[in-house]
Amino acid sequence: MHRATLCRTVLFELAVMVELRVYQDATDRAQVIALWEEVFGYSADHNAPSLVIDQKLRAGDALFFVCCESDRVVGTIMSGYDGHRGWLYSLAVHPLARKQGYGERLVRHAESELAARGCLKVNLQILESNKAVATFYERLGYCVEPRVSMGRRLPGSGDDTPGAESHPQRMSNLPPSI
Repeated sequence: MHRATLCRTVLFELAVMVELRVYQDATDRAQVIALWEEVFGYSADHNAPSLVIDQKLRAGDALFFVCCESDRVVGTIMSGYDGHRGWLYSLAVHPLARKQGYGERLVRHAESELAARGCLKVNLQILESNKAVATFYERLGYCVEPRVSMGRRLPGSGDDTPGAESHPQRMSNLPPSI
């Protein structure tokens, strides 16, 4: 690379201010919603970005973080801790800001905040078909564990998408104590 080009590149990179901080609703909401709509594209009502943000803010745990270039939100991560295990959710990096280490920085920041609260282990869930994300997390030290993820929409969740209702199938092979 030509020296003048290299100098301009370094100066440009130094000029971009990158900040990891706790989500601030007044300044971040519109940008986070737009980012999540672009990155996740969820169609289920219970995953509507505005609803997810409102629910996280009600938790009041300050475990929702944004990564900003200057004043532009380029990444997010939410985490949670129930006193036993920590969880990572909603890691998103804008497509034009990927491959710059923002995803890893967000994960490590969330892990650090969880550890400061006494968390010893972090879990996360990804779609089985999302091999690129699995590779990303494996590079950060995460591994697939022999677990089955189960879920159920609770009555009143407002989700009318097909298949949102719980399956009526009984799990007769479970011990009666469960």
